[in-house]
Amino acid sequence: MKQGCLELARLIETARIPECRVVTGFDGFVDEMISLVGERRSLEDFSPVPDIATFGRMVSASAGHSSLREIVVNDVHPGGCAVNLADGLASLGARVDCFATLGDPVHAAFRDIAAKCHGFHSWGREPGRTLAFEFTDGKLMFSAVRQLAEFTPEIARKFLAEGTYAEDCGRAQVIALTDWSLYPHMTDVWRTLQKEVFSKLSHRPHFLIDLVDPSSRSAADIVEMTGILRDFEPSGPLTLGLNGNEANILCRQHGLDPSPPEATPEQTLAQAAGLRACLGITRVVIHRISFAVSSDTDGAFSQIGPFCPNPKKSTGAGDRFNAGFCLALALEYPASIALLLGCASSGFFVRNARSAAVGELARFLRQWAAGSFES
Repeated sequence: MKQGCLELARLIETARIPECRVVTGFDGFVDEMISLVGERRSLEDFSPVPDIATFGRMVSASAGHSSLREIVVNDVHPGGCAVNLADGLASLGARVDCFATLGDPVHAAFRDIAAKCHGFHSWGREPGRTLAFEFTDGKLMFSAVRQLAEFTPEIARKFLAEGTYAEDCGRAQVIALTDWSLYPHMTDVWRTLQKEVFSKLSHRPHFLIDLVDPSSRSAADIVEMTGILRDFEPSGPLTLGLNGNEANILCRQHGLDPSPPEATPEQTLAQAAGLRACLGITRVVIHRISFAVSSDTDGAFSQIGPFCPNPKKSTGAGDRFNAGFCLALALEYPASIALLLGCASSGFFVRNARSAAVGELARFLRQWAAGSFES
């Protein structure tokens, strides 16, 4: 792995990244980053609830009577997978056009990311809102999404007629579609785009789909959605990106064995291969906290990540993994290198609470090779 990190650092320092063009859509959220207070000692000094299991025990102990816990809103961030992905890619130097539910006018939380992107277009009058409770072992996100039901095929056609989405897709090496789960009409929107945009492209871009946790969607909705994934393939190869929980949900819906909480890379690769064959698509990528795997038409690959026991920020880490992976797709790197670039991009993010510039990511890769992550 040491040699792979060093070689990738050299590759990205000399790559023609500004020529990489990516289109992302369609979720935009305003995220409030929250710590749950375990014990407060003074106005400025408190211990947060450390992990989700502890929080779960606190909630269970409150059953049958009222309970109050203090929260601390640490920051308000621009969010949504499409927005975070755009930030990760634009920070690395790619030319990104982002189309998302950003508000009318565009919410002020998105100002800094908009300045990084080549194009930043609102496809909705109001963004989603997420309360993101962060713990050392993961995050719990509670989203207000009723307004996202306005994102329909009819609205998509309106914005297609008025904007540059089709034109930008016509020049992109990668087209990313994110957050199916919180948009109730997204399956029909995808059908509309397949028919009216993607089928008319004169080239074959890569497609990347990140569903976001579909736990709240019905089995029928999930099966209907997965049934049209193969319909992207005539327009370009599709990569379906999942985390461990999302992979297990899809496996259960398609008669495949889910993986245990402490799944090995080998078990996760078996999941990815089973889902790819079942869904009839080019590639399935599954990223977990400590590793990532990819199964595609060229074979099976796994990559141990630069695990961070005390992340500065975990919300958005998966989107930065996708940013690295998408950049690798745009540069036509093989899947093994794409996994490494995705893991490095995510690893930098959780340690620094921001996306990496290309020079910073090259430095991080060299630190990873040396076994040192000091800033």
